[in-house]
Amino acid sequence: MSSFDTLYGGFGSAPKFPAPHMLTFLMRYFEWTGQENALYAVTKTLNGMANGGIYDHIGSGFTRYSTDEKWLVPHFEKMLYDNALLIDAYTEAYQITQHTEYEKLVQDLIQFIKRDMMNRDGSFYSAIDADSEGKEGQYYVWTKEEIMTHLGDDLGTLFCAVYHITEEGNFEGQNIPHTISTSFDDIKAAYSIDDKTLHSKLQSARHILLTVRQQRPAPLIDDKVLTSWNALMISALAKAGSVFHEKEAIRMAKQAMSFLETHLVQQERLMVRYREGDVKHLGFIEDYAHMLTAYMSLYEATFDLDWLTKARAVAENMFELFWDEQIGGFFFSGSDAEALIVREKEVYDGAMPSGNSTALQQLLKLSRMIGRQDWIETLEKMFSAFYVDVSSYPSGHTAFLQGLLSQYAVKREIIILGKKGDPQKEQLLQALQKRFMPFDLILTAETGQELARLAPFAKDYKTINDSTTVYICENYSCRQPITNLDEAMEQLFQT
Repeated sequence: MSSFDTLYGGFGSAPKFPAPHMLTFLMRYFEWTGQENALYAVTKTLNGMANGGIYDHIGSGFTRYSTDEKWLVPHFEKMLYDNALLIDAYTEAYQITQHTEYEKLVQDLIQFIKRDMMNRDGSFYSAIDADSEGKEGQYYVWTKEEIMTHLGDDLGTLFCAVYHITEEGNFEGQNIPHTISTSFDDIKAAYSIDDKTLHSKLQSARHILLTVRQQRPAPLIDDKVLTSWNALMISALAKAGSVFHEKEAIRMAKQAMSFLETHLVQQERLMVRYREGDVKHLGFIEDYAHMLTAYMSLYEATFDLDWLTKARAVAENMFELFWDEQIGGFFFSGSDAEALIVREKEVYDGAMPSGNSTALQQLLKLSRMIGRQDWIETLEKMFSAFYVDVSSYPSGHTAFLQGLLSQYAVKREIIILGKKGDPQKEQLLQALQKRFMPFDLILTAETGQELARLAPFAKDYKTINDSTTVYICENYSCRQPITNLDEAMEQLFQT
């Protein structure tokens, strides 16, 4: 918090990076402690970025970083992993605050990914360049004259007022649209229009300008398919799809996962990259860790136990290929890679969470889900293995700290048994998906026996009177089973 910018949001000074895992850490910290300042730092930052030029107001998508402290002038390159991690952060912020503007933003981001970063085969491109026509940002900026020509006087004037489009411009004589200091109340008063009309007019203007922009020479696309980045996007789409009940997002996630399973697994070994049929490099810990995240998110979005089975298989491979038996933690490269003098470990969370941080978070969660206490005890070695790194620079290890936090927080296992398609069961599962419950786990099937394939501890759980039955457990010790939906909701959501 000492590096938090109270004026514009974000952490540190220019250049400012989104650092979504700092935000997801703070949301978990808020959930754990109830400290409002942690949540304030999150919403202030998310709002600042959404209003700034780092966000593409015409076509959606976030660029890599802002060159100034206001989030106004971006480095115009768009990265797949940034947008995946930010879909995650805005989705979780919606779960906590229920702010509809976060839902709208996530839906726009999903459309951007589908339109501009998705291959015909369902996989995702790595990045979109900053430059076009030999100039950075040329594709994205506007003169006031262009705006007025394409939108006409009335709509053009309104658009310029909202997005701060001026004759002199804010970037090398041209304009990056932004809403950093826009007061929508003042705009509505000045133009005598209501909220719905304003948003409808702006949507129409953005659509016209996007169509115009698509006639310009476009920036180059880096069409490599990277396993770890694709897995992050799969996870983000699955989570957003479940929270907002967006079937299309879940379909996109499944389709991309099918591509990874078909093209980036060779002889049961995950690979790093694919391009035009060419597959290269044995996967590193980050590829496996993010793949695990994707499988876990697909399970949480669909409650299909097959995804959990695949997650378990990836976890077993991770321990086998990467785990350091001596002091704990995961090596960067696998034991089957060419021999190195020193096998390195990476725990620092840079633009993306490190492989070790992600592995810790997801494996702790999976271990609890399937009752692997032995894995939990093994993973706890990571706290001592990385103690010096993390404690000397905590804000550089916020994804790792999320794993630590999950060990301290009060956590519940929620087991829901009942017939597939039962309205009570579906209603409860959807209510759970909509809430921010980062430390709780949900296991669901028709019977305890069905769950026991993966989670042997669940074999004796049964439905009562053939009704959907809810077991709320802490550390595998459960309260009395509940068959009344309202009572289950009350117990689950009591604050």
